[in-house]
This record gives sequence, C-alpha cells and structure tokens, in this order.
Amino acid sequence: MSGVLHLAQAQSNRVARGRKKDFPDAERLVKRLMAQELTLSFVPDAEQRLWRTVMRRKWQVTQNRVQLQNRLECLLEKAHIKLSSLVSDLIGASARRMLQALANGETDPATIAALGSRRLHATPDQFRDALGACADLHPVYRRLLTLTLEELHVIEDHIVQLDQEMAGLLRRYQPAVERLAEVPGLGVDSAQQIIAEVGATAATFPSPKHLASWVGVCPGDEESAGVNYSRRSPNGNRQMRRVLNQAANAAVKKGSIFEVVYRRLVPRLGHAQAIGAIAHRLCRLIWKILHQGVSYEERGPAVTKHRAQRRAAKMIRELRSLGYRVELVLSTPTIPA
Repeated sequence: MSGVLHLAQAQSNRVARGRKKDFPDAERLVKRLMAQELTLSFVPDAEQRLWRTVMRRKWQVTQNRVQLQNRLECLLEKAHIKLSSLVSDLIGASARRMLQALANGETDPATIAALGSRRLHATPDQFRDALGACADLHPVYRRLLTLTLEELHVIEDHIVQLDQEMAGLLRRYQPAVERLAEVPGLGVDSAQQIIAEVGATAATFPSPKHLASWVGVCPGDEESAGVNYSRRSPNGNRQMRRVLNQAANAAVKKGSIFEVVYRRLVPRLGHAQAIGAIAHRLCRLIWKILHQGVSYEERGPAVTKHRAQRRAAKMIRELRSLGYRVELVLSTPTIPA
C-alpha cells in the first residue's frame, strides 16, 4: 500500500457545525481534492526532509553551545573570576587556553594571563585583578570547569560532523549554495539552511510572492468589509524567518544596497519594521536566485573591488572547511539578479 501524502489547510475544508462522521468526512475530502477546492500545504520530499533534519539538528546543537557558554560564565562568576569582563569571546582560543590552565590546577594569575593573545585590550594588572581568585580556588570549581570544557569539545565536534554530513548531502547542489552565499548577509551555512527549507530550486513556489507569504515575511491582510484591521505578518516558517531576520541584520552592516534601503526606511518605520522590509527583499531575491539560476551582482557606490575579493576569499574558505571542492576558474559574466 502506497500513496501520495496531501496536507490540506483546515480553513479550506469548512463544513456546517454538527457531529463529525468519519466516512462522510473522508468522502467529502476526496471530492474536494478531486475538484481542486482544497488549499494544500507544502510537504517536502524524502530527500529534502533529510536535509531539514540535519540542519535543524545543527541549530539545536548550536543553541546548546550558547547555553553552555552562559553556564560557563555563571560558573566563573560564582568562583569570583571576572574573565568575561576582559575577553569578548569566553570560548575563544585565548580564553580557552586560560580556562584550560585554570582547570589543570594553575594558581598563578600572571602565568594564566600570559596564555592570552597579544590582541586582547587588557593590561597585566587588569588580568591579575580578574584572575586573583584562582590562587585559592576550590578544587570543586576546577573539576566543574573541566567537565564544562569537555562538554564544549563534544558539542563542537558534533557541529563539525553535521557540517560535513550536510556538505555531502548538498554536494551536487554546490552551485546553488555558492550563488546564495554571494548575497550580502548570507553565508555558506545560511545558504544550506535555506536550501534545506525551500528546496534547491524553490520549484514549489510559483512566484516570489508565494515564497514570501509561506515564509511569513510579508504584511498580513486581515480585511473585512473593506477595512484592514491588522497588517501583522503571518506565522509562516519559523526556521526561514529566523535565517532571514539574521541575514537582514547582517546585510544592513555590509556596505551594500540593503544598507542604503535600511537607512531610508528606518526613520519612518523604525528598526524592527525596516529589518522586516529587508528580509522581504532578501526572500524575493532568494527565490529568483534559486528558481532562475542567476547570480547576485552588487552595484552601487559602496562596492569596491577589494571588498568583493575579500568576500570571495572568505566564502571559498568556508566552502573548503565544510568539505566542498572549490576550483578557481575564470567565470563568464552572468545575468544579474
């Protein structure tokens, strides 16, 4: 027994109130489906569902990493170690070397401070003051710190494995990943998340308006008797909305056309609505890049050749670190999006 799964929206199957009956209801559903009266929801195929599983699992592991960082900071505060006030990234390379020495039993603040990077904007006296409590630190705190660092290593190892797994699944769609990663505010990881949610070609959505409505980055339309009562955006796909909002906040700081649009909109709409408008533009742009196979081309006075070369080099490093094979060849001009 096999068949095709159709997920219909309940609003398109309204009936008169009364007691439900299984067989008449099933018969009515089949008749409305054959008459194309039901509004069907998007159900991805088995391959895309696998992509979603991997990327959403990676998002959960990334959240665990952030929670672990907060717990680490709380542990250091209880131990009267103020390292987070001097180091911007508590789980970065410099901070991790100092924390590992502290967990191994080091009691000299000067020795621990010497493990930090030279680029840290803190004097030796500030480090000695922040790490002064390590001289008589209780052994329980050292053991708890060791367990926290080991858990952090496990989480980061899982993230690397998920990255490699996703790179293998999307290897034949590498051109689509590269085209999306060229958009300001997006990267290789964001491109993989988008493809996992909407597909490699966004073929399910006939137009960018359909995609924006499905994601929920368009104004709502709660209208009755010619009066619009709410312009609140629909719920949509939460994963895509999260990615687009993060990309919009990053795009307005990259010196691109999105920054120009944001500065024009923010005095009238405010930050939140201006970011929503940028996310809507990004969503329509994503549909065009995936559906039509075009490449993004930035134009405007904010674009320089040096900035474009740096962004291309960064994208190549990200692709190679995730397991993709990148070869530098002279490309022909493509149609701009």
